[in-house]
Amino acid sequence: MKDEKILTANQSQDQDKNQDRKLDRREFIKKAGVITTGAVAASTVFSVPTVYATTNPIKWRMQTYSGAPLGAHVIKPQIEAFNRAAYGQMEIELYYADQLVATSELFRAMQNGTIDAVQSDDATMASPVDINVFGGYFPFATRYSLDVPVLFKYYGLNEIWQEAYDEVKGVEWLGAGAWDPLHIFTKKPIRSVADMKGMRVFGVPTAGKFLSRYGLVPVTLPWDDIEVAIQTGELDGVAWCGFTEAYEVGWADVCNYALLNNVTGAWFGSYFANSKSWAKVPPHLQELFKLSMDSSHYYRQVWYWGGEAKLRVEGKKMELTTIPAHEWDQVVKDSEDFWDDIAKSSPRAAKVVQIFKNYRKVMEKAGVPYRYS
Repeated sequence: MKDEKILTANQSQDQDKNQDRKLDRREFIKKAGVITTGAVAASTVFSVPTVYATTNPIKWRMQTYSGAPLGAHVIKPQIEAFNRAAYGQMEIELYYADQLVATSELFRAMQNGTIDAVQSDDATMASPVDINVFGGYFPFATRYSLDVPVLFKYYGLNEIWQEAYDEVKGVEWLGAGAWDPLHIFTKKPIRSVADMKGMRVFGVPTAGKFLSRYGLVPVTLPWDDIEVAIQTGELDGVAWCGFTEAYEVGWADVCNYALLNNVTGAWFGSYFANSKSWAKVPPHLQELFKLSMDSSHYYRQVWYWGGEAKLRVEGKKMELTTIPAHEWDQVVKDSEDFWDDIAKSSPRAAKVVQIFKNYRKVMEKAGVPYRYS
């Protein structure tokens, strides 16, 4: 009887525990129901802005300096990715060189709100800042594409560019990256500095100004007219890009020779936005756009770095030529005077030139692989 009482008591305790577990499960289910209901309600609340944005998205018109063939690589993937990631809250309409306004008018058009954003270098679109001469190809300021982001991030160019554009009303400078190197592609061969004399080339203003001391004649034309101008003899070539771009956009089809001596390793290209347009973009989409800029810069570095080498070795459309080292060394030496002349144009320009000089010393002392003797 004693054992039976003990057994009965144990069974009763087990039943009580099972009942407690059932109650606990019921309470959990009730609470879970409340949480689930709240989650549904919360998701409903947060979905409203998305629905609203889909029917009333922020819309931008953006123009790039590049023509459509190049733009298919250097900006179109970025803008398409941004539009997808913006999830209906913002849409950017992309336009290529000269489609809405002439490239030389890009800055003013953005400043007055005709367009909302621009991808270009400072010099090509004639930015009204005292450091615009450094945008695009500043002769021998860089050797490799990685030099550009390093100069901006670690040597102070970010702060200088920001300071310069902060003085200009209506425009936001959003950041810079490394684009392609500068080579000269022509109908007739260049095998000495003297061969440049009288050659009419489409080119970036700063490099053109420097090379004009050797008789090269810089010419400005709409981007889409360049290929025909070379075919008709209006132009003798281009001093605008590297091998990758020359092959991609068709200029390698109309030029016969490619000069291996490059004037600089990479140019400074930037993104800009109209201040009012930028202010209307919420912080999360501003951040998203800047991330897409970084993605585009990264793509370009890899595309150019691989493309330049591959096309020099495997490209069959142009014959490679070289100016002898003793002549080219003098051209590099001449750039020092050009740098000093530019440094005299403003205190801020002097700061940039000094940064280039300091950076060059560091890279030369570092040696391989940063610089080769």
